[in-house]
Amino acid sequence: MAVAVRGTRGGSSFRSFFSFRIFISAMFFLLFVATLSVLFTTNPSTTPDESTLPTTGNAYVHRTFLALKSDPLRTRVDLIHQQARDHITLVNAYAAYARKLKLDISRQLKMFDELAQNFSDISLRPTYRASLFDTDGPIDEDVLRQFEKEVKDRVKIARMMIVEAKENYDNQLKIQKLKDTIFAVHESLNKAKKNGALASLISARSVPKSLHCLAMRLMGEQISNPEKYRDEGPKPEFEDPSLYHYAIFSDNVIAVSVVVRSVVKNAAEPWKHVFHVVSNRMNVAAMKVWFKMRPVEGGAYLEVKAVEEFTFLNSSYVPVLKQRDLANMQKSNQAENTTNDMKTSNKYLSMLDYLRFYLPEMYPKLHKILLLDDDVVVQKDLTGLWKIDLDGKVNGAVEICFGSFHRFSHYLNFSHPSIKDNFNPKACAWSYGVNIFNLDAWRREKCTDNYHYWQSMNEDQTLWKSGTLAPGLITFYSTTKSLDKSWHVLGLGYNPSISMDEINNAAVIHYNGNMKPWLDIALNQYKNLWTKYVDNDMEFVQMCNFGL
Repeated sequence: MAVAVRGTRGGSSFRSFFSFRIFISAMFFLLFVATLSVLFTTNPSTTPDESTLPTTGNAYVHRTFLALKSDPLRTRVDLIHQQARDHITLVNAYAAYARKLKLDISRQLKMFDELAQNFSDISLRPTYRASLFDTDGPIDEDVLRQFEKEVKDRVKIARMMIVEAKENYDNQLKIQKLKDTIFAVHESLNKAKKNGALASLISARSVPKSLHCLAMRLMGEQISNPEKYRDEGPKPEFEDPSLYHYAIFSDNVIAVSVVVRSVVKNAAEPWKHVFHVVSNRMNVAAMKVWFKMRPVEGGAYLEVKAVEEFTFLNSSYVPVLKQRDLANMQKSNQAENTTNDMKTSNKYLSMLDYLRFYLPEMYPKLHKILLLDDDVVVQKDLTGLWKIDLDGKVNGAVEICFGSFHRFSHYLNFSHPSIKDNFNPKACAWSYGVNIFNLDAWRREKCTDNYHYWQSMNEDQTLWKSGTLAPGLITFYSTTKSLDKSWHVLGLGYNPSISMDEINNAAVIHYNGNMKPWLDIALNQYKNLWTKYVDNDMEFVQMCNFGL
């Protein structure tokens, strides 16, 4: 009895589940039949402009099913037609932008307008309207192929034109192209500047053929006539403080002769002027022969010495020589191929620039001395410089600052605490070239000791990089008196824009810069101011083609 009851309950559950599945299946079948009926029996009304129906979203799906029902080629017609309309829109957009940029007369604008019209003409052509767009019957496949070919040909032309014109109308592309051009030009300019600066530096540092020729001729003259060029003893005028003394440190024979001749020719009393010329061992003999052959005019006095004659200038006393010797020891591997003579010559060649810090020791009996660079030309009598009251200052020089240019901050490293704590970054810089020094005040202020202190501090070149102007600014800080600018006009070795009025009114003109007047790269508008003091009557000058 119990078994019969369990069997009955199980059969009832199974039949209920099976009936539910049949019901669900029937519902899905009816839903599917209804969907097919809607899709295949609906006959939407058509309009004469059915070819322009939307082709996106639900409308596109709707039209696709209609095309499948009527003709399989109609979808292809719609796609080709839509592609043509898309390119008409794109071409018209570029044409509109061309008009906005006022390019109405441009070739591109005319071609854009013609191409857009050609796209429109294809759709309106009677053959295509009748066979592809205004018919409910089957589409002629040959006509469709011809329509597709013409559309694709015009699409290809449109794309080529757009690619060609995109550079003119795409702002971002134009901006990027302009940036690239500016960057390339900037890089080329920097490269040209560096190459030009390097070439100019090489020209300035090299010895011109004419100058080398002159030195060799003078040395040959001394070798041929040694008795004629024996050294004379020192003259008392060399230490007479009542005379006007000049210091010129150079290895350039022709440059020194121009400085001396220009001073003497413009001096009211040339017999009161004494010139102290110091050169290196390689050129001192040529310098002595020159002034033996061409004595100074007007009764002026001149002595020529070599750096070696000032025995106190050694590495134990001069910091720059000590630093150079240490650097040479550290670079001994690089120095192996250099002869001892060349080392000595290079050392003293550089030392010529630093002699200006040792004037009181070099000329202990003098009270004042005028330091002249070898690239200056004197145009007026300079005796007035000795009469200027320096107000107890050591150095009289022309200041070169204007605005924010040529201030102490331009030459010294003010991020270093030693510089920052002791100097004013806005202090005005002055220039070497024409400097009147009060040697008594120099000794009193112990300027040489001050220079040694700062030069030793700058062993690693963290206070200033190189050269003699920066240590000069430090050494004579607060002990320099500014001179009137008419005493010293600078820039003739690099600035082509100096007015001739300023040059003519100057007592001294200075060819500072790389374009020295004895070089081929000299500025032509200033060169004659130097060449007129060249001693062209000297036979060796004629042989070596100076001034030509």
